[in-house]
Parts: sequence; C-alpha cells; structure tokens
Amino acid sequence: MSMQGVQNEEKIHLNKEEQKRIRQRSLKLLGEIVKPVRARLFVSLALVITSQALRVAGPWIIALILDQALPDAMSGNFNTLYMLVGVYFGASILSGITIAFFLRFAAKVSQDVMFGLRKRLFRHTQKLSVEFHETYTSGRVIARQTSDLDSIKELLDSGGNEMVSGILYMLFTAIALVTLDPSSFMIMLVSFIPLFFLTRWFQRNTRINYRKTRVASAKLIVHFVETMTGIRAVKAFRKEKRNQDTYGELVEDYRSVNAKVIQLFGIYDPGLIMIGNITVAFVLLWGGFRVLEGDLGIGVLISCILYARSFYDPMENLAMFYNAYQSANSALEKISGVLEEEPSVPEPQKPVSLAHRRGKINFQNVQFAYSNGKVVLPNFDLEIKAGQTVALVGTTGAGKSTLAKLISRFYDPSQGRVELDGVNLREISDDELRETVVMVTQEAYLFSGTVGENIALGKPTASQEEIESAAKAVGAHEFILSLPDGYATDVNKRGGRVSAGQRQLISFARAFIADPTVLILDEATSSLDIPSERMVQKGLQTLLAGRTAIIIAHRLSTVSIADRVIVMEHGKIIEDDTPAKLIAGTGKFAKMHKAWRDSLV
Repeated sequence: MSMQGVQNEEKIHLNKEEQKRIRQRSLKLLGEIVKPVRARLFVSLALVITSQALRVAGPWIIALILDQALPDAMSGNFNTLYMLVGVYFGASILSGITIAFFLRFAAKVSQDVMFGLRKRLFRHTQKLSVEFHETYTSGRVIARQTSDLDSIKELLDSGGNEMVSGILYMLFTAIALVTLDPSSFMIMLVSFIPLFFLTRWFQRNTRINYRKTRVASAKLIVHFVETMTGIRAVKAFRKEKRNQDTYGELVEDYRSVNAKVIQLFGIYDPGLIMIGNITVAFVLLWGGFRVLEGDLGIGVLISCILYARSFYDPMENLAMFYNAYQSANSALEKISGVLEEEPSVPEPQKPVSLAHRRGKINFQNVQFAYSNGKVVLPNFDLEIKAGQTVALVGTTGAGKSTLAKLISRFYDPSQGRVELDGVNLREISDDELRETVVMVTQEAYLFSGTVGENIALGKPTASQEEIESAAKAVGAHEFILSLPDGYATDVNKRGGRVSAGQRQLISFARAFIADPTVLILDEATSSLDIPSERMVQKGLQTLLAGRTAIIIAHRLSTVSIADRVIVMEHGKIIEDDTPAKLIAGTGKFAKMHKAWRDSLV
C-alpha cells in the first residue's frame, strides 16, 4: 500500500516497509527545518555540555571533601577543605549560569524553527493544486496547521531541552561512576536489562496509540469545521442532534485513545522509579560491606549513592519527553506527508510568454479523467474565437465545469493539449495565466476586510479611483455607497453584511478591475433569485464586453447574451450554434429553452 504524500495517512498499523518509508520522510523534514539553525544548535549543545559536566562534578567533589579534606582538616590543615568547598561553590554557580543561557538560547532556536515550519506549511498548502484541496478536506489542513504544529512546538519548547540535558547528565554520571567505583557501576549496568525491556514495551505501544491520537484529533477538527461551515444547512435540516451525537462519539474516541496513553505512562513511570530505588539499595548494600571491610571510603560510597539515585532522576523527565516525542513524531508524519505532496499542475520550467493576448482557446484531442479514473472528456476538440462569448449548457455531469477548470488550468488534461492564443497552457507561467484568465464562481467569496479591499484583489495596486470605476462599470457603486461605511465597510466572513446579489456584483467588479483576456463564469448567477439576477445582468454585459467569455449556466436567461451556445452531454458536444438558430431548431437546446419559457408562465 502506497504511503506517498497524504495517501493512507489514517492507517494505524504499518508494516516494516511502511514504517521505514514514513520514518525516512519525517527525518528528512526534521533535517530540513533544523538546517538553518545548525550553528546555534552547536552553541546550545556546548552550553548544556558545560552545565551538565559541572553539575555531575558535585558528588565527586563531595567524595574528595569527605575522604581527603576532612581528615586533613582534623590534622589542622584546612587549605584543602577551603579549596574544595570553593570549587564546589563555583561549579554550582557556573552550572546555573550556563543552564540559564542554554534555556534562553534553546527557546529562541525553537521559536525560529516553528516560525519557519509554519510559513513553509502554509506556503506549500497554498501552492498545491485545486485537485488536492478538493479531496483533502479543509478540516485536515487546519489540523496540520494547529494541533500537529502545537505538538511539535511543545516538544521543542520543553521536551527537547529535557532530553538533551537528561541524556548528557546520565552519560556524565555513568562516566563519573565507572571512574570512581567500577563495581558500583556494574550494579547499575545490570539494572539496564529490565530498563531496556520496560522502555521497549512502552515505545512499541505508545507509537501506535499516539498515531491513533493524531487521527482522532484530525477527525474532531474536520467534523467541527464541516459543522460550522455548513451551519445554515445544519439548522435548516435540524441536524444539530445528529451532529452532536457524532461529535460526542469522536470526543469519546479521542478520550479513549488518550486514556490508553496515560495508562501506559502510569506503568512506565512507576517502573522507572522502582528500578532506580532497587539499584540504589544494592549499591548501598554492596558499598556498605566494602566500607566495613575498609576497601571503600565513606565519601566514595556517598557519592556512588548520589550518582545512582540521580542517574534515574532524568529518566522520569525522559519518559515525559518520550510522551511528547511520540505525539510530535505522529504529527511530523502527517505534516511531512502534506509537504511531500507535489502540485498536480506544475509550474513550467521554461515558461513561454503570450506575445499577443487575444483570448483564442483551442482544445486539441483532449481527454480528461479525475483521480478516480472516470473519463469525463473523451477525445474532445473545440475552438473558441477571440472575443467570443460562449455559453456551455447541458445536464449535470456533462463536463461543463471540467472545461472551465481546464481553461483555468486548475487541472491538466490526461491527454492532448489546451491552447491559449496558440500556446499550450502547460507552458504559460502561473502568474501570466492568472492575469489572462479569471474565473467567477457560484460562490462569490468575500474575504475578511473592506468592500474596497475585496474589489482590489483583482488588482492589488489599484487606486481608490480605479476601484470605484470598476464598481460603477458593473452597477455596484450605488449599493456600496449605501453601506454603513461605503467602500470601507467590513464585509465580515462570507460577506455577512451584503446580499447574495451584492456579493456577486462585488465579485464582478473584482473581475472587471483585473481586466482579464478570458473570463469564465461558472454558474455565477445560479444561486440568485430573479430580482438579484436582474440586478446582476446589466453588470454582466459590461463585464463581458471586449473579451473572450465562457458562461456555464443552467438558467437560460444568462445564455441569451452569448454569441454561441454549446450543448454538452457525457463529455461530448451534441449541439453548437448561435442561440437563435438552436432555439429555432428541434434539438435538445430548443427543448430546454421551451421548458424554461413554459416555467415562466
């Protein structure tokens, strides 16, 4: 089963090959995000090595004080005692200073890493083609940008510091113990056997359960986003109870998975404490016998006990780190999958510029199928002359919107080529294509901001005068002035302060100010009532003048302004002529037109 990109990202149980594939992908991403801060990481490492070495030196100095300095002091020589106490005091202060610098430095590095990763994920998600966003829900995208990134941030902010400090402290403690008393170190070494099996068991079980938590978390967010996005439909169909029940089940799944993780941690942490206590007891017992026999100094025994006890202290923090690590690792798997996705419509390596933008469109032997394999356009040919207004009509699923997506290059044909003014769309840069071809959809989406800012999206450098001229051209100026703050009115999300017809007029003004060579209207008036449609019609005529236009519409009132009507069925053209000739005939369009006229009576 393929694990490329986001494919099968909700799969919990992976075979060895799949685990290896995901691990390599995650490590590659980790290396990429750490690379810009590598130099600062080495500085952080130097600081923490110094601080932990000084910290570990404490018990060793205590052993020297007890076994050498105190006997000398009892003989009247206090110099050694003063010197060792001063060294102990200096090491403690220097250790605290270096660890403080390390924590501040590491926090700055962590923030920079997260800043870069957030920007990269956002930039890459925007870069991905429409095909990706039509299959990968917005809820999952939000989960990647929020809960997954937060898991990684938690690891970097605290877990990473604890891990590095803990591992170095344990390493230096082991070195000090084996140097000070090898036999005590051997006792501690034996304790590694149960420690290894306990840690291995914990690792294996938490990996699976943390993968489950990321999947459960994403499902929660997806359901929440879908509910809030479609809140009108939820209320209209009284779906609140069903949504609440579904959400309750998802919350229970998330709680259950997290409870299992907590249970695992509840076994692992006490297990570490028990192994540590038993180890200290054996070191104390064995060292006590040797002190009685005169083979070991009391200072060395106390130091060995301190080392054995403190050796296991970081293990508890490491368990907490592993807790955060497994969560962050699962999140990194998901994020690396998104970042591994490549746009299905790539930017041309050597773009060809449009010498003369006229708006002539050619479909040459085009075949197209979506990712599910269903062929929508089989061997399709079409020529649209520059400046022509063409209406595409037909039943749902006939391929009309697919044509619009191909002209906009939201998708590339599976076979054949689509040309604009004689140039293959695959060879035109995205920037130039977006300037040349603009699509106005059924949902006239208005972004947060003012009316003027929404119109200026079509031309970011537009002056206020140009914005108002565009609005006047499509008949939107009067109603905009009637808004509370005119062009400075905040439309809120989805244009909450304006009607559907007004939103559409704003979108027309946005398209007008962009001044494209080719304009596509994909069901742009289908959601409007009759009065709103009449309000939009005048603006529509101004918008279409002097440019190539493709109108996709079920309402035949919109089709009347077209120079040419193309009737499609099952991805093929079954009729193609002027509106008047098709109406006068006996074909499908004539029947559709008659049915529409009858519906108006």
